[in-house]
Amino acid sequence: MPIVAITREMGSLGKDVATGLGEALGLPVIYHEVIDHLADRMRLRRSHVINLLDGKAGLLQRITADQTSLFIHSADEIIAKAMEGRGAIIRGWGATHLLRDVAHVVTVRVCAPLELRRKRMMERIGTGDAAQVAEEIHRNDEAHTAIVRRHYGLNWSDSEHYDLVLNTERVSVPECVEEVLGIVRSPKFAETDASRRQLEDLALSARVWAALRRSPETRDTRASVSAAAGVISVSGCGTEEMLKIVEVAVAVPGVRDVAYRARESGDLRPALH
Repeated sequence: MPIVAITREMGSLGKDVATGLGEALGLPVIYHEVIDHLADRMRLRRSHVINLLDGKAGLLQRITADQTSLFIHSADEIIAKAMEGRGAIIRGWGATHLLRDVAHVVTVRVCAPLELRRKRMMERIGTGDAAQVAEEIHRNDEAHTAIVRRHYGLNWSDSEHYDLVLNTERVSVPECVEEVLGIVRSPKFAETDASRRQLEDLALSARVWAALRRSPETRDTRASVSAAAGVISVSGCGTEEMLKIVEVAVAVPGVRDVAYRARESGDLRPALH
């Protein structure tokens, strides 16, 4: 089933494009579900999670929040939603960057010029305070930029990170939907056994990262962890830390084995034998 990941700027009508795609494909639009699960997992208020991820959190909220855990658990939630098998439109949450390497996932950015976005937002919330709306848009854009740069090391507005970039100043919402549908229905983006395995590996890696973050023994690890066909590969840490990671990883459902790359030799070795 198709998976479309959409990122959008405030006032770009990306939400409307996502809704239209969901209706056209008969698929759920995933957004609020992620918030609810994250709030439960992080033991935070729902409003706190929204403020942190939308860049609206105050100083106290930012200081008291574990933003690394928030990112790791949100990634786990998003990839789990993509794994459900019925297809989905996933709006926001970094889904375009998390799922970019999965061959059957279509990644879309919806944008519009700043002045138009400001006008739309003023009409939407019924205000004549152009300066306040412009400041809100600026703050939202800056927060999005900072989050993506911190966790993915890239500039989210660069077009090469997406399969399709749509400017709603020139392309209407229905036309945007049709453009995305054309790509979704292309044989190139059909789900295959290989692309499904890519998604499964990504999901297993995310589950392991979430488990490592929950464990006091491994929550601060900077090791590199990846998954392939049920085997977790660990590198960039010493033997003592590796043993702690193995202990946590083997308890994660779906992990069949763990291998590590020794610093001295660089060879990948089984960690469980």
